[in-house]
Amino acid sequence: MRLADFDYELPPELIAQEPVEPRDSSRLLVVHRASGQLEHRVFRDLPEYLKPGDCLVLNQTRVIPARLIGRRTPTGGLAEVFLLRRLDRDRWEALVRPGRRLRPGSRVSFGDALQVVIEDRAPEGARIVRFEYEGAFEEVLDRLGRVPLPPYITRELPDDERYQTVYARARGSAAAPTAGLHFTPELLDRCRTTGIGTAYLTLHIGLATFRPIRAENIEEHRMHEEEYVVDEAAAGLINGAREGGGRVIAVGTTAVRTLETVAGEDGRIHPAQGRTSMYIYPSYRFRAVDAMVTNFHLPKSSLIVLVSAFAGRDLIMRAYHEAVERRYRFFSFGDAMLII
Repeated sequence: MRLADFDYELPPELIAQEPVEPRDSSRLLVVHRASGQLEHRVFRDLPEYLKPGDCLVLNQTRVIPARLIGRRTPTGGLAEVFLLRRLDRDRWEALVRPGRRLRPGSRVSFGDALQVVIEDRAPEGARIVRFEYEGAFEEVLDRLGRVPLPPYITRELPDDERYQTVYARARGSAAAPTAGLHFTPELLDRCRTTGIGTAYLTLHIGLATFRPIRAENIEEHRMHEEEYVVDEAAAGLINGAREGGGRVIAVGTTAVRTLETVAGEDGRIHPAQGRTSMYIYPSYRFRAVDAMVTNFHLPKSSLIVLVSAFAGRDLIMRAYHEAVERRYRFFSFGDAMLII
């Protein structure tokens, strides 16, 4: 399929610049795959579409303050280091700006307590960097780093926690799994009290989220690897739900990709830890996921390609066009879609 098949017109004012309050008051577009019906609801209505025995699968990754602003040594020019993936105790894969001036051997200072040395180039324009610091690295990073927001969000958040899910636990992500931002503790409790399970896995979001599709033939695109963990407890809950006749509802494309990575041909989930570069596009046969909660994604992105693989390209594009007409809010702080 052609990349142009996944394009749509989005008025700039529909790009959400801030989250709604409370979290579960966002709008919810319900997409019925079998009938093609579209329903317009509110996110707190989600439990009405679930049934006892179903299992919500949520990505518990936590966004780190991955954006560091410093000064190049010795010139004093501004520089930015955006952490993507930890390689060992002191070395990271990162994006840097200005890239042409930060060659191997360059140094950036973020104050007396933290400096970085650019060691080498990495794939997709990234760099391998090594930190020099005093004390515990996590404490220094928490003090000097900033939680990164997507470039299309131009307003600062008064509270960085609003770019974390309420169940974020495992530090290591460069971006939030935004489909989960709509959940409140009360909504999760409502799901549990009605017999809906909740299983937590981890996928640390990295370069795959930021890398656009450049190939006109979408099948030629390649995803960057991202780290994941699916433990025995999560696998047991998910497999138990399916064995009992329940559905597996993935919250977000990161949960979808992780589940499909660790699923056997029979759909059974196997506990695992590793790295995945899974890229899902139309013609993919889903093994583990029965329904999906997701946000509205950028045109021509690997994420809109993934949801098109799940629901069909024509239905997804019709849903997106209707969402634009009805003035839904788009992208990270925007509204949500339930595909069942």
